[in-house]
Order: sequence, then C-alpha cells, then structure tokens
Amino acid sequence: MTETYHHLSHAPTGGAPLIFAFHGTGGDETQFFDFTRQIAPQAGVVSPRGDVSEFGAARFFRRTGEGVYDMDDLARATAKMAAFVEGWKAQHPGSPAYGFGYSNGANILASVMMARPDLFDRIGLLHPLIPWTPEPAPGLRGKEVLITAGRNDPICPWPMTDRLVSWTRAQGAAVETVVHDGGHEIRREEGTALAGFLQAPTMTRGEAQTGDVA
Repeated sequence: MTETYHHLSHAPTGGAPLIFAFHGTGGDETQFFDFTRQIAPQAGVVSPRGDVSEFGAARFFRRTGEGVYDMDDLARATAKMAAFVEGWKAQHPGSPAYGFGYSNGANILASVMMARPDLFDRIGLLHPLIPWTPEPAPGLRGKEVLITAGRNDPICPWPMTDRLVSWTRAQGAAVETVVHDGGHEIRREEGTALAGFLQAPTMTRGEAQTGDVA
C-alpha cells in the first residue's frame, strides 16, 4: 500500500520517527519535504501528493464549495490514507509515527486521526477545518497533538478550530495550541512550534494541556 500515492520519501535512521507531511490545497509532495528533512535530519519523511484535482490544484479529497466537503469522498480518502500510513509503518516497525498537515493536509490527517487514532503518536494540525461533529475517539488518550490557527482566518474560522481543540482534549489527548491574530498563512511562531513538536524526545508531557501563543 506504500505506492498508492505519488510521494517523496526518506528512510529514518535507527529508531528515529517516521514523519508524514501533508500539503495544503494546490501544494504537492515537495511543500514540506525539505522543511521536515532540515528540522529532523534523523527522521524518516513520507510526503504524499493528494490524488484529487480541483481545477488543477491537488487535494486529498473532494469538496463542493468552500468549507463544504464531499463526505463520501472524504471517507474514501480517509480509508486510503490510513492504509498508506499503515503500509509505511509496517516497513519501519521500530519508529514512532508522527504526522503534520496544513489546511487540506491538516483535514485529511485529522480525519485519519479520528478514524484510526492508533496510527500516529504525535499529530500536528495547522489551520484545520472540521465542519462536522466527530464521534468520540477514546484511542486518542495520551496522544500528543499540536493545533495552530489564525483568529482571523477566513477559510478556517477560529470558532470551528476552537471546537476541534475542545473535542481533542475531551478525548484525553495532550493538546498544545499556537493561535495568532492573522489569517490562513503559516506564521513564524507556528513553524517554530511545529519544529519543536517534531524534534522533542519521546517523553511524558503530563496532563498539561497547553498555552496559546499569540
């Protein structure tokens, strides 16, 4: 199942993490590949390209309008991506699996996280938009999750992101947040937080469930 998406990959050294990087709408497998290699040089990286084209822009699932998802296609994409991740994990059984994504990439990652909370040890969601109420996912207890957002994001409204933060915490995940006053752009503080999140040694982060960085 490791060839179901066009992708770039790099193997981890020893038991270093295997990091999955998911691009935003219109991006591709190169969007975060070099960034991830630079901040976590010992880690493995798998960066898939979305298999849906929206007027030439790559995405991981279809939508019928801004913020209106084709839920049937999202279910298809979630199952396909979960199998893809599972296949790569099987090739590197000694490595913890981390994932992060931006915008549409954050959305497919969040959907996989909800459906298969066993797949990832650490999850970074940059500007996610989850316009539905997820079912409980008790398997997220103890997982480490970073969620970043802009309070004035016109694509991913802050109230929806705030609800996702609350839902994720309610599942027992250790949640960190970075929230700025900008829009949909990734700001420096988000990149810094993500780098630290991916680089941090595996450890018990306790029940501290986070501080916003404005």
